[in-house]
Amino acid sequence: MPFATAPDGTRLFYDTIGQGPPLVLISGQAFDHHMWDGVRDDFATRHQLIVADHRGIGHSDKPEHADAYSTRIFARDVIAILDELGVDQADVYGFSMGGRIAQWLGIAHAQRVRSLVLGATTPGNAHGVRRPPEADAILGSGKPGALQDLLVSPAWRAQHPEWQAMMAERARKPMPLHAQRLHFMASEMHETWNDLPSITAPTLVIHGTADQINVCANAPLLAQRIPHAQLHLIDGARHGYFWEHRQQASEAVSRFLAQ
Repeated sequence: MPFATAPDGTRLFYDTIGQGPPLVLISGQAFDHHMWDGVRDDFATRHQLIVADHRGIGHSDKPEHADAYSTRIFARDVIAILDELGVDQADVYGFSMGGRIAQWLGIAHAQRVRSLVLGATTPGNAHGVRRPPEADAILGSGKPGALQDLLVSPAWRAQHPEWQAMMAERARKPMPLHAQRLHFMASEMHETWNDLPSITAPTLVIHGTADQINVCANAPLLAQRIPHAQLHLIDGARHGYFWEHRQQASEAVSRFLAQ
């Protein structure tokens, strides 16, 4: 299995699929690289896809100290993987916490980023719009079924057993509790508001209007804060917009990347 090494010595698992200009797909909080399995074929015919396991999950190392986890550190991990692959510049598509990580890539590593796609994410709680208390309660309940209702609709889930199998496999291989907590804290402590206007990469902000994990009101905040950013909203989509509304989401991202 291929690994890159972060500046602090953490080993990071990565994989590549397809051929063409490199596109980094950055998973959300507590998801490994398999999060993208259901949609990666939408991009692999035109791009070399780069996927990875965040520190704390999957095949990557799982440091136990809190100062090893932040969205800015996760961004440096992505750079370590690009360095290992010899990739000077890549398109970047981050989802949820991955979108927070992508923001730091555009801010702190601008020369390595050709374009940014920020999916279902926020600029941080200080200036962003927090999720409703009932969503917080579900996220903290540890009940997989309740969480899945925040990701996709029950009707769509019932029609897609392959998605349910993916989520069941995820449940069978849970993150260590310390890593779950530190992923959550890294995401909650994220803050880029003052730095967002410095992003120079062409940026697409994409979000579902029915998202309760990262509410949709954050999307126009990001799009207004990042110079010349484009905004694409998917009506009725929950947090997992790219699964349930795959065709619309993948087509919107592909059009943007082709510009």
